[in-house]
Amino acid sequence: MKTIVIIGGGITGLATAYYLEKTLQAEQREAKIVLLEADAALGGKIRTVQEGEFIMEAGADSIVARKTNVSPLLHELDLQEAVVYNATGVSFIYTDGELKQIPKDAVFGIPLSLESLATTELVSAQGKVDALRDLYTPNEAFTKEDSIGAFLQYFLGKELVEKQISPVLSGVYSGRLEDLTIASTLPYLLDYKNEYGSIIQGLSANKQKFQANGDKKFLSFQHGVSSLIDRLAERLTVVDVYRGVRAEKVEKRQDGYTVTCSNHTQIEADFIVLSVLHDAARSLMNDERLDKEFEQLKNSSLISVYLGFDIPDSQLPKDGTGFIAAEDSGLKCNACTWTSRKWQHTSAQHNLLVRLFYKSVGPHYEMLQQMTEEQLKQVARKDIQDSMGITATPVSVEVTKWHNSMPNYHLKHPQIVRSLENQLAERYPNVLLAGASYYGVGIPDCIANGEQTARKIAERL
Repeated sequence: MKTIVIIGGGITGLATAYYLEKTLQAEQREAKIVLLEADAALGGKIRTVQEGEFIMEAGADSIVARKTNVSPLLHELDLQEAVVYNATGVSFIYTDGELKQIPKDAVFGIPLSLESLATTELVSAQGKVDALRDLYTPNEAFTKEDSIGAFLQYFLGKELVEKQISPVLSGVYSGRLEDLTIASTLPYLLDYKNEYGSIIQGLSANKQKFQANGDKKFLSFQHGVSSLIDRLAERLTVVDVYRGVRAEKVEKRQDGYTVTCSNHTQIEADFIVLSVLHDAARSLMNDERLDKEFEQLKNSSLISVYLGFDIPDSQLPKDGTGFIAAEDSGLKCNACTWTSRKWQHTSAQHNLLVRLFYKSVGPHYEMLQQMTEEQLKQVARKDIQDSMGITATPVSVEVTKWHNSMPNYHLKHPQIVRSLENQLAERYPNVLLAGASYYGVGIPDCIANGEQTARKIAERL
């Protein structure tokens, strides 16, 4: 019987185990499947915390609803009845000392129509005129390996990108737009430009794809995103799951591999899935021939601060889901989600719960990283007071530091991943990369990657 060792019990590792077990059982085949997770809890960057009346997500807070691979899985897991959707899709950018609305008729701040462009409060009249270049300028040079920032700025103008698009898109992908590829962010924009001759017209023609669920663009669960992790773990009936056991070394032997674990055991494996951050994968493989590629992959960092208040969330200054801070806003946070308004299930009494994000792309991050939880709480309180005028004392606080653990896809990322895949195939056959470090950072992307990885292994078996 063959043995598959999945290293990493985040969403990708769990999805790999789930789909592999499902496939082998359907085909009446057998294999030993082992999942190793260094932490005491499964889930990786998905971790729900409940304190008093508040439900807080220390990591990922939702799933993109329009991703088509999610719904079938939720039905299989009998989770569809637990699904909740965001209450409203209105967001703001805090700039010039006030909250200005991001047009609802937009995707990542990119206008879905000429009316959306014409009515935005974030861009000047000249900036709007500059964006019309998109309508009459053909694409003659850009490919999906080029910078998404350069692409958008060339066709939509500098002001629209800097004031409306970049704050949103940079926040989602944790990096500067000039350093991110079209392929790793919004590849369909190039397709629209080439097919329709215009990014805006392409988005407009395909508006239904982005507005199919109305304001319900994201989903979670009544008891938090960890419900997905818990249910996946429950459904693993033949997988040996080891929590609190770290894989420390992978060694090649004549007919397979040996995985040495922190509990002083060794597992003989025929297949290995490296579903961990790239620096952890590099350490496990310990092969200097792979170091050049691993060293070029990048991570960014994030500090998340939740503040829960004993005041109704009706005291929020506007009707929306939160704001993104412009670079020159004067705030230290990069963004703030009005969690109790966006996710009604997170506050049983409809009291105010907000989440602030402090990212390593910001100029204050290194200072913030050295702060204590109490100091970060005071920074967050000041940001809330300055941006929204709320001076109440929080009754709940949750601070989480995700230091150097947020994958950042720069321009060379696709080529580096392909090179690593080729080298592993040549030197370490049946050792597979998986997860957000390589193939997509969102939960749906990680689930899809887990399913693809399971399929590869099943075929090779």
